[in-house]
Amino acid sequence: MIARHLTKALKDAARDFPVVTVTGPRQSGKTTLVQATFPRHRYASLEDPDSRAFATDDPRGYLNQFRGNVILDEVQRVPDLFSYIQGIVDRADRPGQFILSGSQNFLLLHRVSQSLAGRCAVLRLLPFSRAELVGRPIRDVAKLRSIRRPAASKGPVGSEDLFKALFAGGYPRIHDKGLEPQRWLANYYQTYLERDVRELLNVGDLEGFGRFVRLCAGRRGQWLNASALASDAGVSHTTVRRWLSILEASFVVYLLRPHHRNFNKRLVKSPKLYFLDTGLLCYLLRIQGAADLVSHAARGAIFETWVVSEALKNVYNRGVEPDLYFWRDSAGHEIDLLIDRGATQIPIEVKSGQTVVSDFFANLDYWRTLAGRPDGVASLVYGGDSSYRRHGASVVSWFDWA
Repeated sequence: MIARHLTKALKDAARDFPVVTVTGPRQSGKTTLVQATFPRHRYASLEDPDSRAFATDDPRGYLNQFRGNVILDEVQRVPDLFSYIQGIVDRADRPGQFILSGSQNFLLLHRVSQSLAGRCAVLRLLPFSRAELVGRPIRDVAKLRSIRRPAASKGPVGSEDLFKALFAGGYPRIHDKGLEPQRWLANYYQTYLERDVRELLNVGDLEGFGRFVRLCAGRRGQWLNASALASDAGVSHTTVRRWLSILEASFVVYLLRPHHRNFNKRLVKSPKLYFLDTGLLCYLLRIQGAADLVSHAARGAIFETWVVSEALKNVYNRGVEPDLYFWRDSAGHEIDLLIDRGATQIPIEVKSGQTVVSDFFANLDYWRTLAGRPDGVASLVYGGDSSYRRHGASVVSWFDWA
């Protein structure tokens, strides 16, 4: 089993809260993680029809069968349970009593906020990060100053490995079973449409929604223009907003918000649209193999998507809220990724090329000058295999990122 970086944050939360909720996309490894982390907890899945019927008909009796700590999987399938869980933890406030997991973030967190506010920690598990896949300990991406690779990972990594990583994505089953990515992702995507979108979210026009998702894939890494997207999809502006909320809540896309420190400049105020898994993005773009990425027109945007998604995984795996933004002014100066730590902001430039040229540092220099910190911390993440210092910035290989 590949070790998950969220384990520490999960254990810490279970020592502080009576209820811990782990949410994330389907097949991201939530059940495996919670069972491995809490082997002494009883386990019950509300996907099982008999368990779900019991919990629906007699929620009090269902919960009373668990005398000790328990893991309840896909708990959003029986919404009434949350109120009864609230009553139990109010009577016996015992840390780690309930570990809840579920894939329907839009349903699960609504119930948690209604019934378990102040009693529940919420953690998010995304598919494997690159660091998890190569067995590297988690580290804060804002502190990547100088890279020291372990002996086993020294030497050239190669662009072929990068393209394979982008094409495969991070869903655990692909890596655990050695499956062909696009075949598995095709089935995964169809299940998402048929089950989550049709059954649970009552989206009647599956064909229109599927077309909308592929249109979003074509706009990866771009500013969100809801009106243009509505026009291309043939739906209303309101429908676009609703469908985007569905994609974001089900961990298919992520909207990277703009940073509003303006330096007396006019700024872009629309978010940028990213997918959370580059394998799924490649499937939606109908890319047939890793080798196709070498000269594909979307290569740069896919790499940028990967860098952003890896940064988000890093944040979630440390159990903290996202502090990720982008910055762009009306003159076209842009910072691809900006980490905001309150008193300090770290600008990050992203380039898919394997050769670093001086022009890559232009936007970093511009932003640092505006911020009054011309020698401030900055990073360039690129598609090459060496990490070093140059031009007052950390040049970070894709292999060493996050």
